[in-house]
Amino acid sequence: MAEAREFAAERRPVALVGALIALTKQKQTILLLVTGVGAYALTLPGAIVWPQALLGALSLWLSVSGCTVLNMVLDRDIDAKMARTATRPLPMGELSVRSAVIYGLALSLPGLALAWSLGATFGAVVTAGFAIDFVVYTAWLKRRTPLSILVGGVSGGMPALAGRALAHGHIDLVGILLAAGVLLWIPAHILTLAMRRSDENRAAGVPAWPSVYGPTATRRLIAGSSIVGACTLFAAGWLLRIPAAPLALLALLGLVLCALAIGGLLRPSDRHDWALFKAASIYMASSFGCLVVGAALVAG
Repeated sequence: MAEAREFAAERRPVALVGALIALTKQKQTILLLVTGVGAYALTLPGAIVWPQALLGALSLWLSVSGCTVLNMVLDRDIDAKMARTATRPLPMGELSVRSAVIYGLALSLPGLALAWSLGATFGAVVTAGFAIDFVVYTAWLKRRTPLSILVGGVSGGMPALAGRALAHGHIDLVGILLAAGVLLWIPAHILTLAMRRSDENRAAGVPAWPSVYGPTATRRLIAGSSIVGACTLFAAGWLLRIPAAPLALLALLGLVLCALAIGGLLRPSDRHDWALFKAASIYMASSFGCLVVGAALVAG
């Protein structure tokens, strides 16, 4: 018995660290960070101000991570009702609500303050993304309307807009296109997973798009938004005048994503939806990689 208690005591710090990391959903956070850092890098290719870039990345990571933690606090009741989310730290009781709130604020408030210290435009965009995600999407609309996915998509595009604004000092058309590209990518990333869990969402009282409008309408939305989103990011590359090779690769990546989305509409299956979900993340990271490399080649 004594050995069991000693082992549990040794495991407690490890479990706590694991719970804190899980609350921030680092896979999602890092993907958004890639869009923000990528937007900054493609704006200042060959002339990156490294202290500014690193502090901007830190600000985005802190604010996005903190917002994610606070979102999980608000969603803990519905998370407990769904198999996919029931093992998260708050439904499992691995961390108290009070501790989670303190943790979320300890991440987000310094992140927002740092954003404002780097520039008014950057601070305003980062703060807008935080407010839209936490207040408008999670606290207000998520349990009321399936259209909340569009609002959530707007907040998802803010890191890209912020990265561009940090480098430029103002918002321009390329920054808007980058943010719009992320917004239009969100359905392929989120709704493919939601279709697999539509019964759980319905049971938890969350009016997710697949639960309200059905899988066919959802796949139409995914296909349409994927096509427009791929064209939007291609337009950003065109305006940046990146060379033919990375621009062609960017177009090819968009065609592959669109083909998967259209294939899911024509021949729907859970397996196809899962493949599109996985491909969507690869597409977004790779597309920003093409833009960054292309801009660097122009500068070189």
